[in-house]
Amino acid sequence: MAAHARTNRNATAAPANDDHHHDDDHQHVHADHDHGHGDDFDWAAMADLLELEGETHSPYVQQAFDELTRLTHLTPRRILDIGSGPGVAACRLAAVFPQAEVTAVDGTPALLTRAEERAARLGVRLRTRPAEFPAGLADLGPADLVWSGQVVHHVGDQQDALNRLAGLLNPGGVLAIVEGGLPSRWLPRDLGFGRPGLQERLDAAMADRFSRMRAELPDSVAVAEDWPGMLRAAGLTGVRSRTFLVDHPAPLPTGPEQPLRLWARRSLERRREMFGEVLDAEDLATLDRLLDPADPACVDRRPDLFLLTAKTVHFGQRAVR
Repeated sequence: MAAHARTNRNATAAPANDDHHHDDDHQHVHADHDHGHGDDFDWAAMADLLELEGETHSPYVQQAFDELTRLTHLTPRRILDIGSGPGVAACRLAAVFPQAEVTAVDGTPALLTRAEERAARLGVRLRTRPAEFPAGLADLGPADLVWSGQVVHHVGDQQDALNRLAGLLNPGGVLAIVEGGLPSRWLPRDLGFGRPGLQERLDAAMADRFSRMRAELPDSVAVAEDWPGMLRAAGLTGVRSRTFLVDHPAPLPTGPEQPLRLWARRSLERRREMFGEVLDAEDLATLDRLLDPADPACVDRRPDLFLLTAKTVHFGQRAVR
């Protein structure tokens, strides 16, 4: 996780943010950095990457929380971050709502340990709770705000997952889910070598991989991914969606350990690993140049490297009876 992350990273039903848990292209680290099917995927090993994703995408999280407070005048007493991963979004929630009891919920204990360490480092109050997603939600108790970043699409029956998330809300409570948006962009269309349009071809390969992931999930249910409509079907009112921009323009700070450049490198490394048998020889050679630390055109040094993406957050409220 962005994200998130974001759910049951042990994945008996499905993995889960931050992208925050936490990247992108469908719509975060789960898509960007592989899809785990079943319990063969080691989310704990992804902790560094999930935390890096959450930090590089943090502008949209802050914008979304600002929107939450503006839209609802919410003063929550209890907040749940479902599929919290290493706690990037959860810690920000704890900072935005210091009067609330904020609980990071995830299926991987090692990620919850990272969330606790992050909270201690930042000086915010955070509780953690291990729970499977979505099967373990019923034991969490009610909340005034439920946040879930890029988790639901890892569950076979997405409407059922939303129904369960909505069922956690107190009357007047708000559910906010991150799903959709735009793929990340780091590079210009023409790099000065190789065939122009590399990123678009990587996007197409990622989209195909995501579709296969969805089809292979246990009990996968095909549904039109009308997220506002699905939130209304879960019984929520006042549903609306907002898309938030993450814009880090060129030139990014230089150096291989700068977080934004490191995120671009890690993302491209995973694409090189995942699509080595899909891309043609010219695209593979281009990726190899971009990832070669000795090459002046590598992502660690390029003056035209940037990060541009967008995340869509869908909000819905449980009616006060």
